[in-house]
Amino acid sequence: MGEITSFVGLDVHKETISVAVAEGGRNGGVRFLGEIPNTPAALDRLAAKLAKDGRSPQFCYEAGPCGYGVHRHLAERGHDCIVVAPSQIPRKPGDRVKTDRRDAVMLAGLHRAGQLTPVWVPDAGHEAMRDLVRARAAAVASGRAARQQLLGFLLRHGRRFEGRPWSRTHRAWLSGQRFDRAAQQIVLQDLIDTVDAAAERVARLTRQIEVQVAEWSLAPLVAALQAMRGVALIVAVTLAAELGDLGRFASPAQLMAYAGLVPSERSSGAKTRRGGITKAGNGQVRKALIEAAWTYRRPARISEPKQRKVGAAPRPVREIAWKAQVRLCARYRRLAAAKPLQVVVAAIAREMLGFVWAIAREVRPAPA
Repeated sequence: MGEITSFVGLDVHKETISVAVAEGGRNGGVRFLGEIPNTPAALDRLAAKLAKDGRSPQFCYEAGPCGYGVHRHLAERGHDCIVVAPSQIPRKPGDRVKTDRRDAVMLAGLHRAGQLTPVWVPDAGHEAMRDLVRARAAAVASGRAARQQLLGFLLRHGRRFEGRPWSRTHRAWLSGQRFDRAAQQIVLQDLIDTVDAAAERVARLTRQIEVQVAEWSLAPLVAALQAMRGVALIVAVTLAAELGDLGRFASPAQLMAYAGLVPSERSSGAKTRRGGITKAGNGQVRKALIEAAWTYRRPARISEPKQRKVGAAPRPVREIAWKAQVRLCARYRRLAAAKPLQVVVAAIAREMLGFVWAIAREVRPAPA
């Protein structure tokens, strides 16, 4: 008698996990087993119960705020488990009822039908580096919000600086602002201190990234990516941390679609309608690539500060980086003559991913 596979859908929350099981082939029913505590012991009891009589349970659950703990716990005990991309789950447009029970039943049925798209699950070291990179990105966003609050406060009181913002002259101008009322002076000083604290936090996290990346398994990829124009340490670390194992992409087109940099499309019959980029996948990757793409508006050349990074890269990587620079600089000028700059930069960012994919194929990760 062959092994019987059970497809298990888990709706994971902080305290509880709703469990449903699909068996009996494509036309079989889906049973809701109830809720269990979200603890390792409860997961072990569930897995042991479902593995009785020679059955092989295959688990799945949506990626969410609870992270990858359930996946790692089940995988360490030899069970098959996938983490599902929520944005790729098929949903019925007319379904207006959502409960934990329905979500678990839906996941079990779709898993049995093979209609779920799993996400790549990083190892603990990769996840730690990604958390550090995201912490810096959050600090940058906090600093930007703090600067906007400070400038907005001054603008409400008719205080405007005509020169370059956040230069030394601007900082001296901020320090020299005085208000007649003590409460407003307190507000001004508090906003300035908040901006300074945010800047210090960004600098502190940047230094930690420089230290930690040296011990990371993807350190060779980070170093190789910096041979490309517009890609310094932070952009390279962001791409490596957010994209992870680039070997799972069979072609550059798959990587471009994963990052949401391909045009959206709504075609039917003889009509073909394409719109802006899909913006699917990881927003941090798109942001980093868009910022890097602006550097290709200048003619192709290797600047003196960049020469050291280029010289340290392997020869195949140097050739790919220079080929990318020559092609993308020329493409930028050609597209800029006919299209809006935002469209041009998105196109350059999309093609940059193709060269990132090519560089990743030339670099092997360091031993973990």
